[in-house]
Amino acid sequence: MNTIQALAIAVLQGATELFPVSSLGHAVIVPSLLRSSIDQASEAFLPFVVMLHLGTAVALLQFFWRDWWLIGTGVVGLADAHQVKESRRVFVLIVIATIPAVIVALLFEKMIRGLFAAPLIAAAFLVVNGLILLFGERVRGRGARPLGDIKPLDALVIGCAQCLALIPGISRSGSTIVAGLLRGINHESSAHFSFLIATPIIFGATLHQAPKLLHATMEPGVLAIASVAAVVAGITAWLSTWFLMRYFRSHEDWALNPFGYYCVGFGGLSSLWLWLA
Repeated sequence: MNTIQALAIAVLQGATELFPVSSLGHAVIVPSLLRSSIDQASEAFLPFVVMLHLGTAVALLQFFWRDWWLIGTGVVGLADAHQVKESRRVFVLIVIATIPAVIVALLFEKMIRGLFAAPLIAAAFLVVNGLILLFGERVRGRGARPLGDIKPLDALVIGCAQCLALIPGISRSGSTIVAGLLRGINHESSAHFSFLIATPIIFGATLHQAPKLLHATMEPGVLAIASVAAVVAGITAWLSTWFLMRYFRSHEDWALNPFGYYCVGFGGLSSLWLWLA
């Protein structure tokens, strides 16, 4: 893998991880469409997986640092009584939303990704992802509940929806935002909560993969390129989050529709191309 390929993968990861279009689906589909010689299952690719996820997680942590600072200081009691209560409430909601994905990932991740990681199947599920986005936008609850009104049941539903992202082609942010909309939470708050719960999930995935680096065979210079790619992925992820938070705030009535149409179109054309190839 050369530097240009590494940076292209970094930009793709940083953008699609936050946009509701499935980073995993694109990671499976795009190299196949481009007839790339990169072996994503090889040990040589592992440093990129770990470093790109680390860059994305750090970007999310930095973007929402005020939220995490308030949560952290409130949880340990370094705030006024009201802030302590609110911070602990939000912390519990994040834990509730995170648990389902952790359990499912530990029990079924290898089986699910082994079954559905073929490019043609990932493209088909990208179409499914688009339909989920369009369906969620059409039938969502018409309430406008803010982030502060999220309840434990809401967090559990959103957390269960997050499990769908183990299937290549199904977006983590898309499924969680749709779940929030169906619970009557507005776009901005659904996205905000989705990005908050993404941070521990992505950090967890990074830590889960990190020990494998100790046994991986790396060619000279690979770690340096991976580090640069991580920075690029982080910058792209930060810019994506900045754009999306403003976008969802300004397009309450139809925010997910463009992404839904994109997924249906790109997934459908990719399925046709891969099937005929």
